[in-house]
Amino acid sequence: QLQLVESGGGLVQPGGSLRLSCAASGFTKDDYYAIGWFRQAPGKEREGVSCISFSGGSTNYADSVKGRFTISRDIATSTVYLQMNSLKPEDTAVYYCAADLYSYYTCSRDKTSDYDYWGQGTQVTVSS
Repeated sequence: QLQLVESGGGLVQPGGSLRLSCAASGFTKDDYYAIGWFRQAPGKEREGVSCISFSGGSTNYADSVKGRFTISRDIATSTVYLQMNSLKPEDTAVYYCAADLYSYYTCSRDKTSDYDYWGQGTQVTVSS
């Protein structure tokens, strides 16, 4: 079955970096999908962080992470990365990746309802 698995989370000091990975499996060669990264902090709603189209030509970032986070994808390995630099305590959250099936040229950063499959999440904690 279709599956997304996140990895790369952990504890990092403010100003540090982490790279999250989202590995997709179970998709056929005829499937194409955009990937979104979302995060949810305790007591807060899930928010869209970034997304990338299947083509890779379209990306989108939340204002809070622009200039600090970079999303990329490797079609050959079905993996999407989220490079997070200059991390702040307010970036602390569980990070989820999700797949929007049959979205080729665009991606939807902030609409969870557009996404069909979700990973289990990985914890990112930014603290000194």
